Amino acid sequence: MLDAVLELFAEGRLAPSAPEVAGRAGVSLRSVFRYYEDTESLIRAALARRMELLAPIFEVPDVGQGTFADRVSRFVDCRLRLYREVAPSARVSIVAAQKSPLIADQLTGVRLKQRQQLDAMFEPELSALPEPVRSQAACALDTLFQFESVEHLIRHSGSSEQQVAGVLTNALHRLLDAGSPPAVRVHDH
Repeated sequence: MLDAVLELFAEGRLAPSAPEVAGRAGVSLRSVFRYYEDTESLIRAALARRMELLAPIFEVPDVGQGTFADRVSRFVDCRLRLYREVAPSARVSIVAAQKSPLIADQLTGVRLKQRQQLDAMFEPELSALPEPVRSQAACALDTLFQFESVEHLIRHSGSSEQQVAGVLTNALHRLLDAGSPPAVRVHDH
């Protein structure tokens, strides 16, 4: 049943009904409610399963290691890969979080972990900035790397993934003033 929910998410069904899930899973509606109290608990369980399956791609390898340019490239690549892999589930989580405190808490936890990764990855550059510039740069970067920001750039602004990589790379260079010019030229679309 959880796989059926995840398939429906991937097809753009952000709030699949219990009958849809039962039909996709090839089980009776009664079976759905034998295991899940309501549709919200079913969606919560499906999102938890998806997070479990995707846990390895939430990790950024060698956090804080390497040159600034290497860390920028690795971080941007990891976040865009994460976007590609979690987009359907993330869309559902964002919508479901409005009605479910448990899902909202899960989403907050993911966002906090991602912010901690960003801070750890660019700690040398951030710590070299004076306050309040340090806090402002970290907040701006955190916002740029949120799912909704990447979603906006790719789905709503019509940017290619390569163009988004350029935007994110340039933002890291500009905001952290690492003493080197941006590595990627962003082409207009």
